[in-house]
Amino acid sequence: MSVSGDDVRAFALSLPATAEQFTWGMPTFRVAGKLYLTLPENETSMAVRCPIADRDELVLAEPDKFWIASHEAGNAWVRVRLAALDNRDELEVIVTDSWRQAAPRQLLDDAG
Repeated sequence: MSVSGDDVRAFALSLPATAEQFTWGMPTFRVAGKLYLTLPENETSMAVRCPIADRDELVLAEPDKFWIASHEAGNAWVRVRLAALDNRDELEVIVTDSWRQAAPRQLLDDAG
């Protein structure tokens, strides 16, 4: 199954308090105003929040799926090749995890 930018957009916008903006020449997604996802490279990849230790492990384990953009090396973000995702469930887990890292505590409590 191939995952597209439209799949990412539809799922991201289904999460509470998410809004899409066009910033830096690409679609970006924010929860309560805080950035948690971008769709760079003509929507063939996504950048998501990911703790640096976890990010480094992901890149080592699956370099065809995950990589670190040079300008994000010192930040808690990882890039994901959409074509390399195994299925829509994997997409949803990755996007939800990024959303949870950016969402305000009250929203997390409300979402359960």
